[in-house]
Amino acid sequence: MSPALAGVLQLLALIGALALAYVPVGTYMAKVYDSRQHLRVEKWIYKAIGADPDTEMTWPAYLRGVLAFSAVSVLFLYLLQRLQGVLPGSMHFSSVNPAQSFNTAVSFVTNTNWQSYYGEQTMGHVVQTAGLAVQNFVSAAVGIAVAVALVRGFARSRTGELGNFWADLVRGTLRILVPGAVIAAVVLVACGAIQNFSGIHEVGQFMGGTQQWNGGAVASQEAIKELGTNGGGYFNANSAHPFENPTPFTNLFEIFLILVVPFSLTRTFGVMVGSVKQGYAILATMFTIWLGFVALMMWTEFAHHGPALQAAGGAMEGKETRFGVGASSIFAVSTTLTSTGAVDSFHSSFTGLGGGITMLSMMLGEIAPGGTGSGLYGMLIMAVIAVFIAGLMVGRTPEYLGKKIGGREMKLAACYILITPALVLVFTAASMALPTPPHSMLNSGAHGFSEVLYAFTSASNNNGSAFAGLNANTDWYNTMTGLAMLLGRFLPMVFVLALAGSLAEQTPVPVTAGTLRTEKPLFTGLLVGAILIITGLTYFPALALGPLAEGLAS
Repeated sequence: MSPALAGVLQLLALIGALALAYVPVGTYMAKVYDSRQHLRVEKWIYKAIGADPDTEMTWPAYLRGVLAFSAVSVLFLYLLQRLQGVLPGSMHFSSVNPAQSFNTAVSFVTNTNWQSYYGEQTMGHVVQTAGLAVQNFVSAAVGIAVAVALVRGFARSRTGELGNFWADLVRGTLRILVPGAVIAAVVLVACGAIQNFSGIHEVGQFMGGTQQWNGGAVASQEAIKELGTNGGGYFNANSAHPFENPTPFTNLFEIFLILVVPFSLTRTFGVMVGSVKQGYAILATMFTIWLGFVALMMWTEFAHHGPALQAAGGAMEGKETRFGVGASSIFAVSTTLTSTGAVDSFHSSFTGLGGGITMLSMMLGEIAPGGTGSGLYGMLIMAVIAVFIAGLMVGRTPEYLGKKIGGREMKLAACYILITPALVLVFTAASMALPTPPHSMLNSGAHGFSEVLYAFTSASNNNGSAFAGLNANTDWYNTMTGLAMLLGRFLPMVFVLALAGSLAEQTPVPVTAGTLRTEKPLFTGLLVGAILIITGLTYFPALALGPLAEGLAS
């Protein structure tokens, strides 16, 4: 079997598995967030934190809950790292320095999981399990909660209430992410991923020295790392490491975990707004972009330039021979079109155009299908903009799901789509203009610029993957990427929740003959076009200086 055919067959198997999971998973999540009943363990949690889960919140109150919980999480994770040296189960690792502690705390709380350190050489069992793994659950639950609040804004009328943040957080964690992660962890352990609390083992000689490997609760963290679109690996090699991702089957299974919740949330959206066809329209948009990018990535990586690539069956540099070009291409696109950031190959070693595709995937806003929650609310913001564009073309007031899209709504949507590109381009420009930051670049020229551009694209979009080659463990990059992650996560949430509150206050308008049918293929095409055009106009100059220049020169 040729490598290209193997890649296509894996792609078809993945699509089939996602299709089978779509309806039951999406419908179940809708029932979770519409339920009025509380589990006993949930009641204990509400009592412990002093929250009333039946109290409805306006968007400012909901936002205060998001920010307060996240601020406490950052502080807790920062202190846990700073105290690691005196904690039991630290594996004799010292405390993490302040700049890196700040960066890592922000990274995991914002669902970015950017890692400027070697996991197996820096973090002990306590920090990994009580700190990082916990944030993998709750940061993903925060994203879903904000998305559900926006969906309620479309579904409700004549009220400013969007639900209860604490109830949404707890339910998303206990009813969706924990059960899913338990099942996934069992599968990974059965297939060879490790799960223990052992220490450091010497496993032989390597280049004249002793080679050492850590044990750890890897499978359980790997499961939620993918299911919650987090991405932070237990080991520096991330999902290219055989302890995290042992076989081609686990590789495909991990891609499934990355995609299943974001894609299925479109079904949740359709059920909650009372029209599953609207969910299918959003799904079709996400799927079209995802499939197109996978096909484009496979084409660039299988294109044979020279006898070495022909003999290898594609551009194998930086890719695991266990997985090959096809599976690595699917993983790379899936992890960058979501906010996952996990890698089973090294994006810096992709072809020039292939590396550009990974960057462009993040620049879209990670909405196809995007992260847990963030992908859905990002796509719904783009749907609002597409409806507005359509309204301008036909000369009537734009409407979406019975809600008028007026000046206030468009200002909030515009702020949402402008904030992340501003962060990416400003931080990249500063890093290239100042004298010290460029010293972190391993390569010069277009590829070196791509390393910096990728780093801030990843941080600002809360992805977390790295282009490699960039020494990001410096005070500058730890601080600046930390700020980019904070602003890139929480400023968009402000605009999303404000928009949700504005929509929930409206009185629905009736459907007329002139209403744009947003459940039809025409709207899906308009939405895909709007996303690609807006992103292209925003980032084309930066891409032209980096991956496009490198790809056209090779």
